[in-house]
Formats: sequence, structure tokens, C-alpha cells
Amino acid sequence: MKRVVFPLFIVVLLFVTGCEQASLDQPQPLVINGKTMGTTYNIKIYPQEGQVNAEQLKSQIDETLIAVNQSMSPWVKDSEINRFNALPHNQFMPISEDFRLVVAESIRLGKSTQTLDVTMGPLIDLWGFGPDKRPTNRPSQAQLDDMRSRIGVDKLILNEQGLAKTIDGLEVSFSSTAKGYGIDKVASLLEQIGIHNYMVEIGGELRLSGSKPNDKPWIIAIEQPDAPMGQRQVHKELKLHDIGIATSGDYRIFYEMDGETFTHLIDPATGMPVKHDLVSVTVLHPSAMTADGLATALTVMGTERAKAYAEQHNLAVYLISKSPDGLATYASEAFKPYL
Repeated sequence: MKRVVFPLFIVVLLFVTGCEQASLDQPQPLVINGKTMGTTYNIKIYPQEGQVNAEQLKSQIDETLIAVNQSMSPWVKDSEINRFNALPHNQFMPISEDFRLVVAESIRLGKSTQTLDVTMGPLIDLWGFGPDKRPTNRPSQAQLDDMRSRIGVDKLILNEQGLAKTIDGLEVSFSSTAKGYGIDKVASLLEQIGIHNYMVEIGGELRLSGSKPNDKPWIIAIEQPDAPMGQRQVHKELKLHDIGIATSGDYRIFYEMDGETFTHLIDPATGMPVKHDLVSVTVLHPSAMTADGLATALTVMGTERAKAYAEQHNLAVYLISKSPDGLATYASEAFKPYL
């Protein structure tokens, strides 16, 4: 059975384009866009005159993203991820460098946070947030305990031989890290050809480098979580250079059953949908892949655990939570310089 892996969370980042009046004598960005990973990509660069051929660069970008998709998409029949997911236990599969980097970071973040688990797709399905319809009955504790015993990054073995699983049926899904990795790969391509002023966006996650003309920063906005449905409003603008940024939120994907609301955010430690007031998490990190994974993990944690984790690991994190008096915000010490 295939399940959707791109994207898992609602995107809550906005591009701010109306804050500056464009000048005819200022360089205009080269804009390249397309489709990848079940979503879209948008790239803005400010190359030197004659530095790049736009058609050739788009071809290189598409080739880069096709390679990532071929490795990690469940919708590509012979992808690495599908071949690994079909593999019996205790058999090592040689893997590409792309796959190795993503699985290694996914395992590291999973063990560190205890809330990011790239093997928990069947648990998400059990609660009705996979490709199947939502359940008509709440899963029993016995079902949850059984499912939790059959997932976990501790059941993955990564070494020089490749990747293996310790139990049959274990599957991985990189919904929380693959988009970010694709962004990092495109950023690396741009750096290799000498382009250092760029914005790369895939499905709402971004990586920014350098600046716009006249050393102007890139301006990105966090969306207002309680904006009316169908409307997008700016909560806060960030002026950024040389950073990856990812935002996750839980406030639009849910269903009600037996008078109870269930969100799509599942805590792998309990097997239960989370119930907390944290509605939006923004993470800044040099790696878009790491920012992507952390935004997911912190959203599952809830406000107080996310605060403690951010401070413990010196992460640049911005949280928006519901409170009796409206929305409450929190910026970690590492995030405050960006405000």
C-alpha cells in the first residue's frame, strides 16, 4: 500500500513581495520554477551578467530533483525507498549517497527528539490520516501497543554495507526530511556554479543565501495561524540571509469522531494524536533538511517540551500557541537575533 509522503504538514510560510517598490534600474531576479515531490519548486537567483543560461540551469535543477525523487518517492515504482520497504528483515541494501544522508539525519533526529519517526506511516494510517478513509472506530489500546512494537528508528541499521531493518514489514517515509534535502541539493548545485545570492523553495520550505541587490535581505513571513479559512495573513516578517527555514502547523488537518477531535499529529511514544495548544513552529537552521525535520518534531512535542528542547540544543525556534487570551508567541534565544 502506498501512502502520501509529500507534504505531511500545512505550509505556513509566505513570500513577502509587496514590501519593497521595485526599481527599473535594479537587477531583476532570474526565476525558475517547476514541479517536484508532488508539489512545486520556486527559485530566485541574482547571477552575474552572463553567468548562467536559464534553460540549461533549469535542466540541471530538474535533473537534481528527479534524482532525489527517484531515491525517495513512494510513487516511483522502482525508487530506493520502495525497494527498501519491500526488503525482508536482516538484509542490507546498498544505498545511494542521497538516501544515506537523509536516512542518517532522520535517524539522528528521531533518536534525539523522540517525536520524529520516519517509520510510523502505518500508525498514521491506523488513525485515518493515510490514503485510506478515516476509521469508524477509535483504535484500541491493544492495536496501538501492537503497532508501536512494529515501528521505530531503532529498528533500522545503517552501516557501510547499506541499510537494513530488524523486523519484517518495517517501512520508511521521508515526508519530514526529503523536501528539505531537495532544497539543500539545489542550493549545493547553485553554489558549485558560483551563484551565492538565491532563494530555493520546495512546497513552502526554503533555503536562502546572500542577499538581494544593494545587500537587501530576503523577506519571509510566517502565516497567521488563526486567519479565516481561505485567507492568508502575515503574522510576522523575517529578514534573513544564509539560512534554511521550515514551518509546520497542525490547525487545519483533523476530524471529529464520537465527539472528540483528532489531529494528524501522532506522538510515536504513545501512538495517540497529540492534544496541545501549539499551532505553529518555525525553525531556522543552515540545513533545510534539518529545519524541516525539527519543525515536524517540535510540533508534535507541544509548547513546553519544544521550548525546553530548543533551549537545550540552542535552536532558532519560533512558536505560536493558543491561550485563553489569544495567540501566545515564544522566540528562543537563538531566534531572537532574527526578529
